[in-house]
Amino acid sequence: MKFVDEAIIKVQAGDGGNGCISFRREKFIPFGGPDGGDGGTGGSVWLIADEGLNTLIDFRHQRSFKAQRGQNGMGSDMYGKGGDDTSIRVPVGTVVTNVDTDEIIGDLTGHGQRLLVAQGGKGGLGNIHFKSSVNRAPRKSTPGTPGEVRELKLELKLLADVGLLGFPNAGKSTFIRAVSAATPRVADYPFTTLHPNLGVVSLGTDQSFVIADIPGLIEGAAEGAGLGIQFLRHLARTRLLLHLVDIAPIDGSDVVAQVHAIEHELEKFDPELMQRPRWLVLNKADMLPEDERQAVAEDIVERLGWTQPWFLVSAIARENTLTVCQQVQRFFEAQRVAHEGRTDMLPGDVRLRGE
Repeated sequence: MKFVDEAIIKVQAGDGGNGCISFRREKFIPFGGPDGGDGGTGGSVWLIADEGLNTLIDFRHQRSFKAQRGQNGMGSDMYGKGGDDTSIRVPVGTVVTNVDTDEIIGDLTGHGQRLLVAQGGKGGLGNIHFKSSVNRAPRKSTPGTPGEVRELKLELKLLADVGLLGFPNAGKSTFIRAVSAATPRVADYPFTTLHPNLGVVSLGTDQSFVIADIPGLIEGAAEGAGLGIQFLRHLARTRLLLHLVDIAPIDGSDVVAQVHAIEHELEKFDPELMQRPRWLVLNKADMLPEDERQAVAEDIVERLGWTQPWFLVSAIARENTLTVCQQVQRFFEAQRVAHEGRTDMLPGDVRLRGE
């Protein structure tokens, strides 16, 4: 199924019911007075986050949603029934934006979270509200107010702890297959990955994190080259970036230049991503003789002036991939300790588990 991470829908809340003009008519009561009831409130439109969904593809077929109108008021002091709300299920991680104002209405980040996107109209007043000492038979009521109508842009940002980025054929899909149960397509040609993939890396009881593999970037992606940068939004929620690099490109291209090219595209897309922790993973070590691997890796790191952690791995042979995952887990545990201010615990302390 094709991954869909954007959709535009129209939502319309129900109008409020109209107020009623009515008078009491009973035998032996010639002047019964007004008894017109109020109209019912129109139904509202809600978005509900559902962890069972992982794409917005359903909105390709249905783009318009409307809540029920409120019932009109009636005689004998009977108020109209309120309209039923309409609930729309969306994936967890959906950002909702008003198309007309470009205002972000909400961000659904938890299962079961609800967001009101269109408020139903209020019911009109019946003539029972307009009687007075000088007007005992009012022939006045008010109509219900219209429900809100909005055009919404739904944008899905995957909820992942770690994001993989790099050039096409850097081995990102192979890496995520090696460390998780995810099975993205792997082939020996560029742009095999056409949509993001999520995998859960489990290292033991209560020790796991979610990793996201996005389609490869190339130089000029910010201007639309290749698949462009449309999927970089999925890195916005990640806490750590793993920059995968093919240590021995078949075409003989410069690894350092490739790293700088990706950094340039990240900077143009969102400068904040460049400030995020980013580790270098030199992949495809199996393509080099064993006695040359370490020297080539150290030369690349030195030329880059790399100061953050780096690793030399072979994803296809699963060499050192476990080490990378263990370091990532320690990084998150250390972050948790720092956030909670509990400096008496070290990363990996059993007391940290299950929190």
